[in-house]
Amino acid sequence: MSSASNAPQGPAARQAAMAEQVLADGSATAAELAERFGVSLMTIHRDLDELERQGIVRKFRGGVTAQPSGVFESNVQYRLKTMRAEKAAVAGHALGLIEPGMAIMLDDSTSTLEIARRLRLGEVTPLTVVTNFLEAINLLADQRGIHLMALGGDYDPLHSSFLGVSCVEAIQALRVDVCFASTSAVHGGYAYHQEQHIVSVKRAMLDSAARTVLLIDHTKLARAALHRVAPLSRFDLLLIDDGAPADALRDLDEHKVRYEVCVTGGRMIRPESRDRPVTHG
Repeated sequence: MSSASNAPQGPAARQAAMAEQVLADGSATAAELAERFGVSLMTIHRDLDELERQGIVRKFRGGVTAQPSGVFESNVQYRLKTMRAEKAAVAGHALGLIEPGMAIMLDDSTSTLEIARRLRLGEVTPLTVVTNFLEAINLLADQRGIHLMALGGDYDPLHSSFLGVSCVEAIQALRVDVCFASTSAVHGGYAYHQEQHIVSVKRAMLDSAARTVLLIDHTKLARAALHRVAPLSRFDLLLIDDGAPADALRDLDEHKVRYEVCVTGGRMIRPESRDRPVTHG
């Protein structure tokens, strides 16, 4: 257990570190957390109240436990910490699909946020970027060469994004060259998401684009989610990292999904042709 001298200072940093520990360990007692972070039990309970409000943890008498996966995986602070290398590999290839002069749309996924991080380097300009994700808006707000269009709507702090009917209507008034999106799960030839109010926004985004690209890390292949977003055939291309098991890729082949496998930290591969990028499907 880390000493208090090494603990993050300030409520926001402390709560983020606390959430990371609880999500990693599954549970913790308030006394353990007070010792770990060098603060009083009263302060710990205030922090845990806030994390519970955000949907990351669930309090019980004397401690806290991680929420069931469908709940805390929705939380943007949790998603920002997971599968970073895999998301970076997929986003790196997605960047190659973007050309100067394009109008692109990014959904509120942390996979597409990795695209926004790369766009900050200014290598692909001029560019119009449309998004409802506050994290991406903050990243690109001062970027020269990028015309940023922020989609309004009802702000959802759990996802750090703008949603609702007004967001859908704003999307429907636009037409972009490419929409980059991600979902919670992929199974049986369909993309799924666990929250219904997010599904309507993602569907509107797909309808607003001339070309659609789905970005997923391999853990999405093993998850379940409640609401069907769209058949995988609705996407022009699916990008996935090289952690995907062979049987999952065979399933994509059986459903005639056009996909590319992105090597973590590297290039694209295909088992029968490892020397050049090849599209499946």
